[in-house]
Amino acid sequence: MRIPAYPGKFLFMTHRHFIVHKPFGYISQFITNHKNKKLLGDLHDFPEGTMAIGRLDQDSEGLLLLTTDGKMSELVRSRHIEKEYYAQVDGLISSEAIAQLQQGVEITVSKEVYQTLPCQAFKICQDPGFAPRSRKIRDDRHGPTSWVSITVTEGKYRQVRKMTAAVGFPTLRLVRVRIGNLQLLDLAPGAAQEIEGFVGILPIKKS
Repeated sequence: MRIPAYPGKFLFMTHRHFIVHKPFGYISQFITNHKNKKLLGDLHDFPEGTMAIGRLDQDSEGLLLLTTDGKMSELVRSRHIEKEYYAQVDGLISSEAIAQLQQGVEITVSKEVYQTLPCQAFKICQDPGFAPRSRKIRDDRHGPTSWVSITVTEGKYRQVRKMTAAVGFPTLRLVRVRIGNLQLLDLAPGAAQEIEGFVGILPIKKS
């Protein structure tokens, strides 16, 4: 990006890019009109002009991309980029429910019925080992839970939560673990890591 310095001269601004492990209870914004909301700016001293690419709702956790380059947002949010989520659901998810998720299910979007696209989904046999959430999920006496991986290329509001509920297994905890080739790995909740850029590590999904 070129910004004017003085007549006939330009300075070139180098954009900066970050990956963040958004914790539970934070919103994916830097400013808000709502009081007592935890913001991304509370996590790290980001440069002026930093914005989130896409969002995770307040109750969701995991990988979030931040940048000072607004042009990157359209690429990352496109249907060409896979987003993988680990969902802890109420009950022991069945093979039938997994198959339904893979084929696509009906959810409500803006008060209208929407059919989700076919996606990748499979049961995670072992606990992923995430750090305990700041708010406890629930007491184990209320019954068993299980984990499922769901990879989508869409981004409807609370889509993954609505998908698991549609097959009879409401989501109790949701963590985004991958965007394209970028993975959450062992990045701690609340941590931010600066990277060189997103091009090359956000591959275009083959149609």
